[in-house]
Order: sequence, then structure tokens, then C-alpha cells
Amino acid sequence: MQDDGDDEAISLYAWTTPNGYKISIMLEELGVPYKVHLIDIGKGEQFAPEFLKISPNNRIPAIVDPDGPDGQPISIFESGAILQYLGRKFDRFYPTNERRKSDVEQWLFWQVGGLGPMAGQCFHFTKYAPEKIPYAMDRYTQEVTRLFGVMERNLADKDFLAGEYSVADIASFPWVRQWKGLGQEITQFPRLSAWMTTIAARPAVQRGLDVGKTLG
Repeated sequence: MQDDGDDEAISLYAWTTPNGYKISIMLEELGVPYKVHLIDIGKGEQFAPEFLKISPNNRIPAIVDPDGPDGQPISIFESGAILQYLGRKFDRFYPTNERRKSDVEQWLFWQVGGLGPMAGQCFHFTKYAPEKIPYAMDRYTQEVTRLFGVMERNLADKDFLAGEYSVADIASFPWVRQWKGLGQEITQFPRLSAWMTTIAARPAVQRGLDVGKTLG
């Protein structure tokens, strides 16, 4: 729920990337007021000194919550850490039961440590690298295929990655929806395709993706 006039709203620093969409979707799912600040990574705005104070790694997304712990402002970078923080703060999409929480966390960390980086390298070598390197293109495309297969098998007996809809699904969905650009054929993964369709139909997800459109 975007609200540029609320001084207590969370500030989201993002751009049109899967990692940026994670947080706009999460904020829309939570229904909390937030402001969007455009960080045009194509123009190098992520290297501005002002943004460096918020995101030491010069990467989006990042947030600033004026009502952080003990009522003091807090800035957070790294999409996985942001999702955990928001899930804890608003007690949604991030369970407190230790067994369920562990299920969610392993899939969240799987995404930020595996699916996201491998898909990112796939995009780089197949679309943006100045020199086409067949080995790199094949290696990362095949790794994305393997990771899609991991999700496909996991979804054999559940609707969502950790059983119930959670930050793990919110983290993975923006990458999976890019399947065409990642050189995948989604019909080879029918359960994953159904999972993606279910999440894409959620109104909050649609609003989160619409926010991304305004960033371009």
C-alpha cells in the first residue's frame, strides 16, 4: 500500500529486478504503508553516497523503517534479511513455531544463496555479457533447470515451498516467473507452473509487480 505522504511509512529502495519485486510484493501482502524510492541501477544510482549509507553493498533492495526496534529508525539491506525483518515485525508469512520456521528459512536461504545467484548469472551470460561464452551459458542454464527441478520435487506433496504461503514463496516467485528469459520450459515442471500461477493470481502480488512497473 503505497503512501508517499506518511512520515511513518517504510521507505523501499528498489528497481525492476526480481530482488526488488520480492519486497514490494511482501509490503503489499502485509498491507502496510510504504514509499518507493527509485534507484536506477542502469544509471549507477546504487553507487550514490546517500544510498551507500543505507545499503553498504551498493545493491537493491533496501528499506528504512522509521519505526524500528525500540521505536528507533532502522535501515536493512539484503532481500532475505528484509523479508525476515518484515515477517517478524508484522507476524505474517514467517512462522514462530520452530519446526515450521526452519522449513521456511531453509527455502528462503536456498533462494538467496542458490536460485537467485544462479539465475542472475544465467541472465548475465545469456543476455548481457559482451562475449558469448557457451560453457558459461550452458552451465548456468542447466543449473537453473536443476533448481527448478528441486522445487518441482518439493511441491509434490504441498502447495507452497514450506507448506503454507510464506516469505520463501515470495522470495522465489519473482525469479521463477522469468522462466523464459532463463532458458526454461515451464511445462516441464507442471507443479512449479501451478505454484507460479497460484501466486501470480494473488491481488497483493499483482500490486507488488505493478509497483515495479512504475520504476522503469
